[in-house]
Amino acid sequence: MKAVLVGLGSAGFSWYKRLRDKGLLAAVVEVDMAMKEKMKDDPFPFYTSLEEALQNEEADFLVNVTSPMMHTRVNHAAFDRKLAVLCEKPISFDYEESIEVVARAVREHIPFMIAENYRRMPYIRKMKQLLDEGAIGTLSSLDIQFYRYHHVQRKYTVSILDDIGVHHLDMLRYLTGREGKSVQAKLYNPIGAWEEEGAIINAYAFLEMDNGITAAYHASIAARGTETPWSGNWRIEGTKGALEVIDKEIRLIRDGEVLLVEDLSGVDETDTLAEFLASLQEGREAETSGRDYLKTQALVHYTKLASESGQTKAIEVPTL
Repeated sequence: MKAVLVGLGSAGFSWYKRLRDKGLLAAVVEVDMAMKEKMKDDPFPFYTSLEEALQNEEADFLVNVTSPMMHTRVNHAAFDRKLAVLCEKPISFDYEESIEVVARAVREHIPFMIAENYRRMPYIRKMKQLLDEGAIGTLSSLDIQFYRYHHVQRKYTVSILDDIGVHHLDMLRYLTGREGKSVQAKLYNPIGAWEEEGAIINAYAFLEMDNGITAAYHASIAARGTETPWSGNWRIEGTKGALEVIDKEIRLIRDGEVLLVEDLSGVDETDTLAEFLASLQEGREAETSGRDYLKTQALVHYTKLASESGQTKAIEVPTL
């Protein structure tokens, strides 16, 4: 199988090396000609026009690593040619536009997956396995903490939920196996955060999931104290015990005893690319398909609305 890679920025170049090294790369599209220097003497065709690349190259799928504002145009261009798409998050910053993009992919039976990678980390997969096996009984509540100092240049206004929080909310859905029902939230900029008009640096949210499971989420990308991993630190309470993940270490607590879970064997450790390729080869919907990812984006969308209104918001999960 061969891919057209669209976008050669920092994230795009990581995808470039991955596709190149696996023998999957057909061509590269990047509007900034200077980016071609990253390819050095590699022989792959380089285009500044997406339309020209899609017209000239034989490909099985497209990897969309453009700026989020360009995602929709690139996705539709691939859909016009019935090309499967692996797209970086978000589908679009506009929730309604995201729904429209996914609806088209579903309607025209075009494979469309979002590269949601945090849930694929081995220790996260192990947490899921333990929860599914009933290691702590029935899930009750979750506490998620994420603290980093993450001030980088972007081509868009920073939002902690769009940049990082979306991963944690996706993990919340993955680990609980439940969808959101309601949310209360406060999104704000703390004293001492950097100045950027419209930026949202900190987040506090209280979410209710199906079956009465609750989750408290605290996050900051302007934290100067001890940093958490990118996946955050988690405390998951159940009716028979608790799971804690601190600095990527899993602790299982039952009957007052603490067991450090070090054996991560027996879980699916494939990355997003492997999952995407497997879904194509097996003719099935990918784990983080556009249709599934909309349910994660719904959590982001309604959390923003809850903060703006100061009221609890019911979460309406899209069905396509």
